[in-house]
Amino acid sequence: MTTDPIFEFIESKEDRFLEELFELLRIPSISTDDEHAEQVQQAAHWLAAHLESIGIADVAVHPTDGHPIVYARHCHAGDDAPTLLIYGHYDVQPPDPLDEWKSPPFEPQVRDGKIFARGATDDKGQFFAHVKGLEAWLATAGELPVNVKILLEGEEEIGSKHLGDWVRDHSDELACDAVIISDSSMFAPGIPSITYSLRGLAYLEMTVHGPSHDLHSGLYGGAVPNPINELTRIIAQLHDDDGRVTIPGFYDDVRELQPDERQAIAELPFDEQDFVDETGVAELKGEDGYSTLERIWARPTLDCNGIWGGFTGDGAKTVLPATAHAKFSCRLVADQDPDDIAQRAQQWVEELADDAVRVETRMFHGGQPVLMDRDGPQVQAACRALEQVWDHEVVFTRGGGTIPVVSVFSQLLDVPTVLIGFGLEDDRLHSPNEKFNLENFYAGIRTSARLWEQLAR
Repeated sequence: MTTDPIFEFIESKEDRFLEELFELLRIPSISTDDEHAEQVQQAAHWLAAHLESIGIADVAVHPTDGHPIVYARHCHAGDDAPTLLIYGHYDVQPPDPLDEWKSPPFEPQVRDGKIFARGATDDKGQFFAHVKGLEAWLATAGELPVNVKILLEGEEEIGSKHLGDWVRDHSDELACDAVIISDSSMFAPGIPSITYSLRGLAYLEMTVHGPSHDLHSGLYGGAVPNPINELTRIIAQLHDDDGRVTIPGFYDDVRELQPDERQAIAELPFDEQDFVDETGVAELKGEDGYSTLERIWARPTLDCNGIWGGFTGDGAKTVLPATAHAKFSCRLVADQDPDDIAQRAQQWVEELADDAVRVETRMFHGGQPVLMDRDGPQVQAACRALEQVWDHEVVFTRGGGTIPVVSVFSQLLDVPTVLIGFGLEDDRLHSPNEKFNLENFYAGIRTSARLWEQLAR
C-alpha cells in the first residue's frame, strides 16, 4: 500500500467513484438524436451538480443553440501557478445496432475487469477520471496546486457545432496555459501514451438524381440511367489501384512524415496479425508505400461510410430508383484544409458523373488536422506523471481520428493541447459493446492527480 495520502484516498473511494461513473453512463445523452435532447440536458446538469459536490468553486450550465456547455472554474492557486483547461464531452453516439450488445448499452456492467456501456471510454469514463483526480486533491490537500478550468460539451459527436462560437465569445474567461484532453487511446495495454497529432475530417453526402420518380425496372431498365449504378461507378473511381485517392490536388498540401518519425513508428511494438484478428478481415489494404500505422496516423484517406437507395425491404420489388445516396469521409493530415478538400471532392464527383444524371454533394462538418510539439513543458510534465503511475516509458503516437475542439483551442486560445489517452484501441468506440478497462479508469485518476502536481512545477 502506498503512503501517499492522495493515492490512499483514491484507493479507498474506488467503489464510490465507479458507481458515480455508472450514474453518468446510465444517462442516454445521444446528441445525434433530437428525441434524446432532454437526456443530454440531464447529463449536463448532473455533471454541474457533481462538480459542485466535490468542491469546485464556480460551476454553470451555459445554453447554446444546441446542447449545453458545462463550464467550471477553480482558480485559487494564485497568479504564479499555471492555469489548465480540462476538456471533455458528455454526449455519446447512438447505440445501434442494439441486438449486438451483450448487455444494455445504458445499463453499465463490469465483466472481466472491463466497464461495458455506451460512453464508457468515449468520453465519459476518460474525462471523469480527471474529475476524480481533482476531487482527490481537494479532499486531501484542501486545495489544488494549479488553477483549473473545466469545459464539458454535449455536441462533440455532431461536430461541436456551437463550441467554436462559444469559445470565441468566452476566450477571456478560458485563458489558460494549456488544455488537457483525455479522449484518445493508449498505444497498447500498460503502455502510457501521448498523442501529438490528430487527423482532420471532411464529411460529405452525395446524392445522384436520375428519373423524376421511381420506375418499373422491366418497363424502363436499360433505357433510363439507374442512380444506384451511377453512384457505385463514381465510388469505384475514387481510388486507384495503389490505394491512393484520385481527387485532383488531394495530396498537394500533405505534410510528409519525417525520417525520425517513421523510425519511431516502426519501433513501436505493433503486431499486425493481432490488428488483422481484431478487425476480422482476411488481410489489410491501403496506400502503397506506407506501413499500417503510417496509413492510420499520418496519411489522408477517403472512405464510404454508408450507401442507400431504391428498395431495401424484405422480398422483391423491381424498382429503378429516382435517387441514390452515399456518405463518405476524408481523414486529413497536417496542412490539409477540410473546406478545400470538400470543394475538390465535390468538383471531382461531378466530373466523374454521367451527363444523364445530376450529382449533388453537401458537407456536414469538418475538423482541422493538428500537429503538436512533443517537447513542450506541459507535454513533458504529462510524461512524468504518466511514467510515475504506469512505471513505463511514455510513447508518442499519432491519432487517426479527429477531435475538432483541439483545432478550435489552438486557433482561438493559442495554447498547446496535451492529449493523454486512458482508453485502448479495441474499446469499440462508436460500436456495440463499447468498453473501458477498469484498471485504466483507476490509473487515469491517479495519473490526473499526479499531473496537477507535475504541472505546478
